[in-house]
Amino acid sequence: MAVHDNTAAAPPRTAFYNDPVIRGIIYQVLVAAAVVAFLGWIVTNTAQNLAAQNKSTGFGFLWETAGFGISFTLFPFDRSSFYWQAFFVGLLNTLLVAVIGIVVATVLGFILGVARLSSNWLVARVATVYIEIVRNVPLLLQLFFWYFAVLKAMPAVRESYQLPLNIFINQRGIIVPRPLPDAEIIWVVISAIAAIIGAIVLVRTAQRQRALTGYYSPAIVWAGRIASAILAFGLAYLGTVLVSTFIPVLARFGTLPLIVGVATAALTFSAFSFYGRVFVTFLLSWAVAVFLLGGMFALPEVAVIGLALVLALGVVWSMLVSDRLPQGAEAKLPWALPILVMVGVPAFVYWVTGANLGFEVPVLERFNFKGGLQLVPEMVALAVGLALYTAAFIGENVRGGIRAVNKGQTEAAASLGLKEGDRLRLVVIPQAMRVIIPPLTSQYLNLTKNSSLGAAIGYPELVNVFMGTTLNQTGKAIEVIAITMLVYLTLSLTTSAFMNWYNARVALVER
Repeated sequence: MAVHDNTAAAPPRTAFYNDPVIRGIIYQVLVAAAVVAFLGWIVTNTAQNLAAQNKSTGFGFLWETAGFGISFTLFPFDRSSFYWQAFFVGLLNTLLVAVIGIVVATVLGFILGVARLSSNWLVARVATVYIEIVRNVPLLLQLFFWYFAVLKAMPAVRESYQLPLNIFINQRGIIVPRPLPDAEIIWVVISAIAAIIGAIVLVRTAQRQRALTGYYSPAIVWAGRIASAILAFGLAYLGTVLVSTFIPVLARFGTLPLIVGVATAALTFSAFSFYGRVFVTFLLSWAVAVFLLGGMFALPEVAVIGLALVLALGVVWSMLVSDRLPQGAEAKLPWALPILVMVGVPAFVYWVTGANLGFEVPVLERFNFKGGLQLVPEMVALAVGLALYTAAFIGENVRGGIRAVNKGQTEAAASLGLKEGDRLRLVVIPQAMRVIIPPLTSQYLNLTKNSSLGAAIGYPELVNVFMGTTLNQTGKAIEVIAITMLVYLTLSLTTSAFMNWYNARVALVER
């Protein structure tokens, strides 16, 4: 009788180093050990070289007297200040041009991106020419252009160009009135912040109501109508007063601004509210154009008024020929309401508290201006150059994002009766943001890091002040470079984290 062995054959044994898991762990350990050894070698070698040169290490130099001055600072700094104060001067100057550049470049970039897709041939071509020229010229060359060819070519102090609102431009920069707030203005600032938060909450609540029910609540609709009437009255009253300043005949009728304001406010409750907005726009455009043309050009008064009238009529004509499909009040967000909240609340607090916001007007003396706030040409050239250069790239990002939205989305929005501006704002841009934001983050990072080119035109930013003057005087190359690298790394990671958070907020959610 045959005997069968039922014992299963054991799998063949393999060496532990042939196990993929074990082998992966071994590789990671070896790589980590190599990196640690390399860093250790760098530290040891650096320490030996410093010891051979009798150089010490440490950050104690930050509390030593700097002994140099800085041309542009946001807080008091002189030769008796410390190196850590010089570091913060450079950091704040870098953040200043970075924030200004990001804001201006974002606004201008979105305008350029939309303009490139405009059906108007001239607008589209102008935007294309701007983008293609600016983004293909090196940034450093553009900074040289704005600094040497534009700002340094301005007239001397005594022949300064005078702009409206007591703003002067000359070789030494731009001189603007200095704000002089009193102690009570803090309550106005607090109320303004609270009003902005309240307006945001109001808008989000109204939009949530619209998403749930399909229309805004009657309270929001009527509050929006009343807010529209109040804003229409105020703007029409202001526009009539401004126009009366250069047309003396109108100034003889003292009650004319009041009558015009009441009539314009009444139009907001009728089917002709659009024409009330057109009339207000005409008044304000005419007054602003007269103000700007009269301050910038030495022209006869009649010529200034005539040219301003032509510009105002052009603005009005663009409004009249625009796409304005009728919409019910229940279908439109009453933007006048949050605007009135953001403007009215601080204005009311300003009046109640008796706060005073004065301005120190610059006055030309024998050799220079006295008073006011001077913006040095280095800062202006760097901010303008960074903003215009980055805006060209942002414009292309916006154009690509809009192109990525399916054309059927625009057609569907048009079939629902949305105006052209509403189609872009409510349908196209929200979907395009998922494509725009990732490259937009890179442009923000590039702008912040490109601010270091300000050293080429003498702007006292972080690299110029800290890695330049401070490093040369102290000889602390490792410490200074490490701090500077850490600053730029922190700024980049902070910007990326914020933009990633915003990208997650606007990302499309699958349902």
